[in-house]
Order: sequence, then C-alpha cells, then structure tokens
Amino acid sequence: MKALEGIRVLDFTRVLAGPFCTMMLADLGAEVIKVERPVTGDDSRHFGPFVGEESAYFMSINRNKKSMTLNLKDPLAVDIVKRMIKNIDVVVENFRPGVMEKLGLGYEVLKEINPRLIYASSSGFGHTGPYSQLPAYDLILQGMGGIMSITGPDKDHPTKVGSSIADIFAGTFCAIGILAALRHRDRTGEGQEVDVSMLDSQVSILENAISRYFIKGDVPVPIGNRHPSIAPFATFHTTDGFINIAVGNDAIWKRFCDLVGRPELAEDSRFDTNDSRNANWEDLQPLLQEIMSKNSTEGWLERLRKVGVPCGPINNIEQLVNDPQVLSRGMIVEVEHPVAGKVKMPGCPIKLSGTPADHYESAPVLGADVESVLKEYAGASRQEIEELKQKGVV
Repeated sequence: MKALEGIRVLDFTRVLAGPFCTMMLADLGAEVIKVERPVTGDDSRHFGPFVGEESAYFMSINRNKKSMTLNLKDPLAVDIVKRMIKNIDVVVENFRPGVMEKLGLGYEVLKEINPRLIYASSSGFGHTGPYSQLPAYDLILQGMGGIMSITGPDKDHPTKVGSSIADIFAGTFCAIGILAALRHRDRTGEGQEVDVSMLDSQVSILENAISRYFIKGDVPVPIGNRHPSIAPFATFHTTDGFINIAVGNDAIWKRFCDLVGRPELAEDSRFDTNDSRNANWEDLQPLLQEIMSKNSTEGWLERLRKVGVPCGPINNIEQLVNDPQVLSRGMIVEVEHPVAGKVKMPGCPIKLSGTPADHYESAPVLGADVESVLKEYAGASRQEIEELKQKGVV
C-alpha cells in the first residue's frame, strides 16, 4: 500500500509548478493521469537536455504518471473529461485563470458532476487580485516575490536562486493544499477548490525578511552568504576551496574559538555574544578568514565536526550526487524509460515508514495510456476510441 493509493488525479498541468505537484502525489501512490495536447504534448517535452529524442527535463518531473492526449478545444474532448470526472478525486491545472472556465471545465461546472471533487489550481498570481491575468514565469516571480532583492553578493546585484524555486514552492504548496482538502473530504464528504499562486508562495518563504522590515523599518538587502542576525554564519575561503560555518549560539562560539586556538576571541567584548558579533562583523570577518585560510576544506570539516561546530562544504552537482548521505537516503534513483533507457533523477524526499515512496515508474511516452484511460474512466468502447483518434480528439 502507498499513502495515497486509491486517489485518482486528472492532471492538466504542464512545464514545472503543476507537474512537480502531481509528481509528489504520484510518488506517494496516487494514480495520476496526465492530459496533454495531441502530437506535441507538454511544452517541457521539448526542453533539454535530451536522451535521444526524449527530454530528461520532462522525465525528471513526470515519473509515475499515465499519459493521455486530448484536444480540449474540441467539444468531444470536453465531454470525455466530464464523463471521467465522476471517477476522479482530484483535478490539478496550472492554466492562466479563466482558461478552464472558457473550455467549460471550471470548478463550478465540474463540482456539479462530482461534489466530492478537489479542484486545485496553481497559477502565477492566483484566481483573484489585480494581477491574476498577467503571464508568469519563475524569473518574473522571483523578482516580484522579493527573494531576488535579498539574494546576491550586495544590493547592486540582485540574484535569482539557482533552481526554479517560484515554481517548485508553488507546486509543493499546491500538493499540501490538496492533501488538506482530501482530509477535509474524509471528514465531511465535501470537495473544494484549492487556489495556490507563485507570488503568494514566494511571500510565504521570505522568513525573517518581512519581520525585519515591520519591526525595524529597514528594507533588507543582499548580504552575500552571511546571516542577518547570527554570527559567524557565513562562507570562508580555505586553502583549496570554501567552507560554510554556522555558529548558532555562544556555547558553539566558545568551542570554535578553543578549537582554532583563539580562546581570547570568546572573551573579547566585541565578540562575546551573538549580538556583539553581529554588530562588529566587519572586525570579526577578516580575523576568521585569516584563521580558515590555514587549512583545507576537508581538514576543517574533520576538526570542526569533532567538537560539534556546524559546518559543511559547498558541493557542486557532481559531488552532491555522489555524496554518501544523499545516496544512503535514496535521493538519486535510476528509472528505466521505454525509449530513453536508464535515467537517473532525484528521488522522493518524503520518507514514510509504513507506506514508503520507493517505487518509480518512468515518465510516460506521449499518449501511452489513451486507450486504457478512456476505457476505465470514460467507459469508451474500442469503436469510440478509434473514432476519436481519427477526428484528432485524442
């Protein structure tokens, strides 16, 4: 048994935020039916890198799903969806608000067919508000959502986060919303609409930046890798690279000073408390950098970890995917694709003791499950399926 076994998801999403959400549901055991355009499919099928003609980008966020094709602009396709909805628990879509309504497949229509339906939307700005109809991509939302204004080396170089976190967090929060709605349905039998926006998601992850603004009146700016209120909590050069050190309290600070042979720093009134270290960071940083430049990254990691000082390397991707902790947790998995062969990708980060998400099927070839899905969920006969194919509906 999987945690979400028996939950049936009709997935109208494409590219990243929505597919990431439905992949999380699929990893946890939900049956996810991905609905794609005939011939071309999800846009991300055409994003590199490629293994032969198959997109590794697409494969990495669409595993454990089935694929069917539907031309949603055709009334016959809309009728098929409505027939399927009776047998579906969750609909997920990430179109611009209003698109599903124009197709005749909005929540108000579908809930009349299935009042238990959970209808989840993941969009740039949500289904309400003055920006709801604006187009949205990750870069745009990282900028508008504030994260770029506090990321980077200094105030003159706002920097996007290296992965598409506006999409990823929207997909993650959408999955959480769906699970909450399913729990509510378990108690009441009632479905509901879940509305998650990329902008809302970005606001929610700003952590103490918003608190600092409201409490101090300061507008936070990028300060590189150091923490705005904890010190030392920063990156330092070593003889062969970099190391991150996070001294979270005064007891750790004292252990650190003793280890590096500078116990007097812990007694210095400029550095004896976290507040004083923060206030005098400009004095402290060069002292620490001089100390850390006298040993290698690995040398410091071994010494600091022995006395319980939180520290870590800055892994590149090659180092990360070969890290023994990452591998021991099953976070790099190999999946057999029917066309591309064996493909490695990140595993599921949610570890459940009783219903583990430890089985992975490859992302589907476009339209691979059209016939089986139409038979099971829409009650279509073989003759009807052939007619739909001839008309270009599927």
